[in-house]
Amino acid sequence: MKQIEAVVANINDLNDGEMRQVAVGETEILLTRLDGKFHAVGAHCSHYKAPLAEGVLSGHHVVCPWHNAYFDVTSGDQLEPPGLDSLACYQVRIEGENVIVSVPEKTTGLRSPAMAQFNPDADKRTFVILGAGAAGVHAAETLRVAGYQGRIVMITQDDRLPYDRTKLSKDYFIGETSLEEMPLRSPDFYKEHAIEVLLNKRVEQVQTTAKVITFSDSDAGASGDSLTYDALLVATGGKPLQLDIPGADLQNILTLRSFDDTDRILTLSKQKGQAVVIGSSFIGMETAAGLSQHGLQVTVVSPDSVPFKKTLGEEIGKIFQQVHEENGVSFKFGRKAVQFEGSDKVEAVILDNGDRLKADIVIVGIGVQPATDFLEGIDLHPKDGSVVVDEYLRAADSIYAAGDIARYPDWRTNEPLRVEHWRVAAQQGRIAAHNMAGKAVKFRGLPLFWTMQFKFPLRYIGHAESWDEIIVDGDLQKPEFIAFYVKNNQVLAVATSQKDTETAAISELMRLNQTLTVEELRRGTVDLIQRQPVNNKQ
Repeated sequence: MKQIEAVVANINDLNDGEMRQVAVGETEILLTRLDGKFHAVGAHCSHYKAPLAEGVLSGHHVVCPWHNAYFDVTSGDQLEPPGLDSLACYQVRIEGENVIVSVPEKTTGLRSPAMAQFNPDADKRTFVILGAGAAGVHAAETLRVAGYQGRIVMITQDDRLPYDRTKLSKDYFIGETSLEEMPLRSPDFYKEHAIEVLLNKRVEQVQTTAKVITFSDSDAGASGDSLTYDALLVATGGKPLQLDIPGADLQNILTLRSFDDTDRILTLSKQKGQAVVIGSSFIGMETAAGLSQHGLQVTVVSPDSVPFKKTLGEEIGKIFQQVHEENGVSFKFGRKAVQFEGSDKVEAVILDNGDRLKADIVIVGIGVQPATDFLEGIDLHPKDGSVVVDEYLRAADSIYAAGDIARYPDWRTNEPLRVEHWRVAAQQGRIAAHNMAGKAVKFRGLPLFWTMQFKFPLRYIGHAESWDEIIVDGDLQKPEFIAFYVKNNQVLAVATSQKDTETAAISELMRLNQTLTVEELRRGTVDLIQRQPVNNKQ
């Protein structure tokens, strides 16, 4: 392919451990200097195209400023999700004091990672992945990256190929992402890499001792066909909790978990009218924001006193409440729905204090329960039915679990933890796949989730079920801040808004177990970016 080249910098423009975005023609490039050598890779993250130059360079990898994907800047290889592709890697040469980069005439700046070819003669095993969400998708591809040449079967109840579930209540819901942009991979990709994707398959039972999966007959509801496996990854995610109250079977009472859920809600939202959201969870609040932006009058009903109080604390929770109220959303706090009224369709929600809320559509967002009731021969956690795994994400011999259903030991506290976040699921899918392929890789991922409600972005790193104090750096009212959740003088979690580079720096510090001390945070004099092993001064 024809190459285009250009002088992009002088050798004295960058010191060791620095990076900047440059261009060759219309191709944007991330240029770095490490140990006296220059490297050039694609400039944008493979997840949502964030400019990597605004992230943080640490050692040989760059941390994406938006959702903390990691890329090796010497090879372009992706080291941490949530994106799937790696970065393109370009040729660099030095002539005198000029840094010259060559790029193909046509390049996207991305590339698929190198994968092993399917070879049943060399490997007759069958690895099965139940679930095609973040964990399942990343696991399927990572098996090939790890060199596995046997059969891969990914099974999903959905009627479409794997898609970006996070957008269902965010960008897709408000029309900023098209239907065509939702699939994570094309049919040709799965065919090329011999990853079988079985759609519309409902698992009735997994016999772990016999290593047999039995499927439900979709027409008769009885046992259908079966499949044997050599290794199994269970990544079935969660089932939305329902309200068991009178009238719960009326039409237009929905949850938001799947593509079909979102499409039904969007169809109903065209009629405008009144919407009631039950629950102030993240999915409930994101749905409330989306429905309001579609012109509906929205009321959120919650037993809590403020949104996200248990996760983020009262002050930040009140910011979310304020942003929603400024955009027309109403709240009924300290209340529960006790009945739905209507003939065929829901017409009203009755609260426990007798209030009657008119409703043309109701969204129930009160959480999820791990989808694991089909597993036989594995002890499930008595609290929620989750699958208890070890640090390798192994539940039993040849059986692994990842994502919403996995209860794993937190490497920072050694406490059992279950996290319902897309990036954690992706991380665990990759680690489980490496272990299925014969490696011994411990899961040391760091939870991260993000939300955007109206124009209020928030990112959250780590996990804290309780805390002694919250140390805030910045202005909560702008909002532009970093909030550190501290327990026993240890930073367990951090919430940020409009602090992208600092968020990437914090993520890396926490990954390296080098989090700032409480004394430093109280003084408020530490430059988080400068604390990185290799600094980004761009």
